[in-house]
Amino acid sequence: MRTLPTPLKALALLGLSIAQLFAADSKPMTTPPKLEKAMFGAGCFWGVEYQYAKIPGVLEAFSGYAGGSIENPTYEDVCSHTSGHAEVIQVTFDPAKISYRKLVEYFFIMHDPTQVNRQGPDVGDQYRSVIFTYSPEQKKVADEIKATLTAAKTFAKPIATKIEVAPTFWKAEAYHQKHYALRGSRPYCHLVPFAEEK
Repeated sequence: MRTLPTPLKALALLGLSIAQLFAADSKPMTTPPKLEKAMFGAGCFWGVEYQYAKIPGVLEAFSGYAGGSIENPTYEDVCSHTSGHAEVIQVTFDPAKISYRKLVEYFFIMHDPTQVNRQGPDVGDQYRSVIFTYSPEQKKVADEIKATLTAAKTFAKPIATKIEVAPTFWKAEAYHQKHYALRGSRPYCHLVPFAEEK
């Protein structure tokens, strides 16, 4: 079984514990929440969606495809290595309960960001490590966290994660949604403590 490179070291560097990472931000709610979106590729989308869906403050997490050259790609298109899409998840979250920074910090500890075009036993460009950002503010946060981890040499190898402007998100086929939750099993690639249950 593969061991991830020092995820707890990454947490310590960011000044966090697992409990702190998922502690809800306490801000009084006087108006309906303004929801935001985030998009991450960290290997097989089944495991990434499973993990993010459990984070308090995340309202939805969908598996899908992004970053390729064709519209409405199918799973077969993506697996053919000709469309250029990554398997990603799109998260809708309430920034009053979970910050974008915390979602990015979790991204860097829930998978191995040093692997190129793979994650564990899953090999291919669709499994690349990527953060697609929806705003200049999101890009700034993602860049800062990646730079901090790089400067501290948190991982034995260079971080391969790309940070790019969010392209169109194409929702994956229905049978890919909530894959592990519906089957009562757990991911095999994302070997960090599971996000706390809602």
